[in-house]
Amino acid sequence: MILAGDIGGTKTLLAVYQHGECIAQQQFASADFDDFSILLASFLQQHSVKIKAVCLGVAGPIAEGNCITTNLPWNLKSKEIAEQTGGAKVKLLNDLEAAAWGVLSLAEDEFFELNPLAKPCEGNIAVLAAGTGLGEAVIAHTDHGYHVMPTEGGHTDFAPTDETEISILQFLMEKYAGHVSYERLVSGMGIDNLYDFYKCTGDYPVLQETEQLFDQQSKGAVISERARQGQDEICTQAMQRFCRIYGAEAGNLALKALAYGGVVLAGGIAPKNIDVLKQDGFMQAFLDKGRYTPVLQNISVKVCMNPQAPLLGAVDFANRM
Repeated sequence: MILAGDIGGTKTLLAVYQHGECIAQQQFASADFDDFSILLASFLQQHSVKIKAVCLGVAGPIAEGNCITTNLPWNLKSKEIAEQTGGAKVKLLNDLEAAAWGVLSLAEDEFFELNPLAKPCEGNIAVLAAGTGLGEAVIAHTDHGYHVMPTEGGHTDFAPTDETEISILQFLMEKYAGHVSYERLVSGMGIDNLYDFYKCTGDYPVLQETEQLFDQQSKGAVISERARQGQDEICTQAMQRFCRIYGAEAGNLALKALAYGGVVLAGGIAPKNIDVLKQDGFMQAFLDKGRYTPVLQNISVKVCMNPQAPLLGAVDFANRM
C-alpha cells in the first residue's frame, strides 16, 4: 500500500493506492490542524491499512528529509512520519517536484495550450504553479529520461516591467517591509494584493457588493469571479495584471531552464481563469524578452487541467522507491 499526499497551504489531499488504484482518498482544510501529525492520525484512524511507502508533496523546501512548510506552521519529519505509519519508507518531495512528476504522466488532453505558435520539441520543461503560493520546478531532459529539479524560484525578487508595476512594487515594499517576491503577486495572496493596489489608486470605483462578498468567501475567488463576469473594474484590472506578471515570470523561468520542451502552468488558479489567460496579456508578457523573444515564440505554454497532478506524481515516485 502507498500513502500519497499533496500538502498545500489551503488544502491537504491524502490517498491510499494499491496496485495502481486509489482505494481511499480524503481532503482536509490544512488550517484546521496545528500540525501534520494530527491530520495524519485522523486519516489513519478512518482508513486502517498497512502502509509500506509514503510519498508526500509538500509546499516548502525539503532539507535532509524534513520540511518546515512555507504557508503553514507545520514541521514535517520523515522519521516521525515513518514511526506513525508503522515503519513505512518515507519520502518528502517539494510540492512542485511532485507536480512535475505528475505532469509527465498525464495525457495530452489534460492540458490546454496557450501559445498558438507552439511547436512540439524535446527538451527541458519549466513548471510553475500559482495557488496559495507560487511554486516552480524544472524538468531536465537527459539521454536517460527526465530528472526533476525542485526550486524555490517563487521567492525570488519581483522585477517590474512598466511604470504601473514599479508602483505596485513600491506599494508592496511598504506592506512587506522590504523584499517583494513573485509569490506576493502570482498566487492567491497576489490577487488580493493587486486588488488592494488598484483600489488604493482611486482610479476605479470601489463596489460595496464586491467588498461585502469578501466576508463570505475567499477574497481571491471573489476577485477572479467578479472579473470573469465583468462586474467590477478593480477586479478586472487585478486579474489582467496578475496574468501579465504570471506570463513574465513564466518567460523568465523558460529562459533560465531553456525550456524548449515547454512550460506548464499547474496549480489551482490557472485552470479556473483560462479565459483571462487566453487574452493577449499573458503571452505578450511571456514573449517580451527583447533579443530573446525569438527563442520563446515557439515554446509550448500549457495549462495543466488535472488538479491531482501532484498526488499522481507522488504515487509515481513512491512506486520507484
